[in-house]
Amino acid sequence: MAASLRAIPTRVILEEIQRRVFCVDKEEKRVILVGPPGCGKGTQAPKIVDNYCLCHLATGDMLRAAVTSGSKMGKEAKKIMDAGKLVSDDVVVGIIKENLDREDCKIGVVFDGFPRTVKQAEMLDEVLKSRGEGIDGVIQMDVPDELLHARITGRYIHKASGRSYHTEFNPPKVAGKDDVTGEPLIQRSDDKPDNVARRLATFREQTEPVIAYYAAQGKVVKVNADQSIDAVWTDITASMDKVGRA
Repeated sequence: MAASLRAIPTRVILEEIQRRVFCVDKEEKRVILVGPPGCGKGTQAPKIVDNYCLCHLATGDMLRAAVTSGSKMGKEAKKIMDAGKLVSDDVVVGIIKENLDREDCKIGVVFDGFPRTVKQAEMLDEVLKSRGEGIDGVIQMDVPDELLHARITGRYIHKASGRSYHTEFNPPKVAGKDDVTGEPLIQRSDDKPDNVARRLATFREQTEPVIAYYAAQGKVVKVNADQSIDAVWTDITASMDKVGRA
């Protein structure tokens, strides 16, 4: 252990100590961040993680990590994906269970992109109940569909780095080129106009009932995401204060 610590730069160790001191008195929170494609979850989720010392459990990231790690659930997910099929709820929830015991999840969790259906919400509740835990609140990021369409179809990325741009809200210095490398930007297939309406319809059909499910439990706090990034963050911090554990 000592030898391995010596290999870590002092700056990194000090930053981790500072983070742990910052997090020591943080309140336990297990929250769901939910909203339609283009609502800004990807911008706000990391800020919630950093400011409240929670871990970030996003379905896509977890699936990829599980497959790479070769965990029991990861092997099952890989088998299903290699067959060109959708990963079942049982496997997705199994991967969630594998991640809940991570050290960075001890204080709490931000669930992002999960649960997508009421069935998944019910399964998640059962998993947490078995651990003596539960969902403390749901932060619903609300944006009109017409604005979402403009947000999504204007997004472009630099594939190698993941840097993202928007033709209106965050344009590159040179149209169609990455600011750092000058390489061409691409538009994800899901962000092309023909697919946007389908994605929004899927959200309305599958995930809005999840919001209603938790609203019936008095756990939903709605945030107007049709504002500046800073204004949305101000509203999210106010909402997080409302979803603390009783």
